[in-house]
Amino acid sequence: MSVLLEGSAAVAEAVGRCRPNVVCAYPITPQTHIVEGLASMVARGELSAGYVLAESEFGAASIILGASATGARTYTATSSQGLLLMAEVIFNIAGMRLPVVMTCANRAVSAPINIWNDQQDAIALRDAGWIQLWCEDNQESVDTHIQAFKIAEALMLPVMVCVDGYVLTHTWEPVEMPSFEEVAAFLPPYKPDYYLTPDDPFTMGAMVGPDAYMETRFQLHQDMMEARSEIAKVASDYAQQFGRFHGDLVQGYRLEDAEIVLVSLGSVLGTMREAVDRLREAGHKVGILKIRCFRPFPRERIHDLLKGIPVVGVIEKDISLGLEGTLCSEMRTAFCGEESPEISSFVMGLGGRDIRVEDIEHIVLDLEKNPECRVEFVGLHEDLLKGYEHGE
Repeated sequence: MSVLLEGSAAVAEAVGRCRPNVVCAYPITPQTHIVEGLASMVARGELSAGYVLAESEFGAASIILGASATGARTYTATSSQGLLLMAEVIFNIAGMRLPVVMTCANRAVSAPINIWNDQQDAIALRDAGWIQLWCEDNQESVDTHIQAFKIAEALMLPVMVCVDGYVLTHTWEPVEMPSFEEVAAFLPPYKPDYYLTPDDPFTMGAMVGPDAYMETRFQLHQDMMEARSEIAKVASDYAQQFGRFHGDLVQGYRLEDAEIVLVSLGSVLGTMREAVDRLREAGHKVGILKIRCFRPFPRERIHDLLKGIPVVGVIEKDISLGLEGTLCSEMRTAFCGEESPEISSFVMGLGGRDIRVEDIEHIVLDLEKNPECRVEFVGLHEDLLKGYEHGE
């Protein structure tokens, strides 16, 4: 059924159709509307779930961990400083192999305080052991959340679904919303093989010394790497049932004869597509590689799609301070041991600064003139930097 919904409401409706047993969160801009929507569904009797308003994001993550450990299907959502406050528990959830699903409504991190969108929050926790799936628009957000529960429970790994704050969460768009019955046919009730119960007691997350800790990290790493095939399979199964393919690991756009490829993740891809279409009409051979799955990182697929491409520009709304944009560093690993394309990092849109079609076009024209790899902040206000010198 096609309905016009705010992005946050669309996420809440999709999660509700997945029938979580426990929802727990602490309000933080810009994710609050998501859990407000779920709380309203519980209050109206549309969703049979325990809804817990925690005293903090750390508390919310801890409650979700405990609920998942007892065999419940669980969900939470957060943003920015809230995600960072959860960090200790985020690592525990992954290490205990609990299939929690979380929405991260991406937002800049402090200081200085900024409530607008960039992607530093989720990127900062890329090494926690969570699958990270990134959404371009609200229809993809709906479809990805439903897939996320199935992926998490099949692999016993947590999944973070990343949606750009405001750009998606507060934007009204028409979406195709599957019914409760349709989602139930795709996502059966959660029945874990192991969970905490007094009928069969055991310990989760116990103390492990140097003699065994490394093996636990190895197993988690291996299972994360093998998760790529399950992510692709679930996307294919979803497309077969619902007629929409929002999934897999990466997606190419106009790559057939491209000499320059732009790479990114999240909502900026819509702006990039418009820019590429305009550039193509003017005769420029440029394409796009969309990264949908950031963890596990699909470097083999990236290699296969970009092999032979001479120039790559990575558009990203984060910065690994002292190095470059994080996605750019990850892209380089796809070409380890062989001649790599010139891969440049273009850091843009931090703190919610607009990224315009013209900005993307300028980057492509600049790469045509100077393809050598570099790190560049795009769209700086030079008047605010007047008089600035390094170290002052």
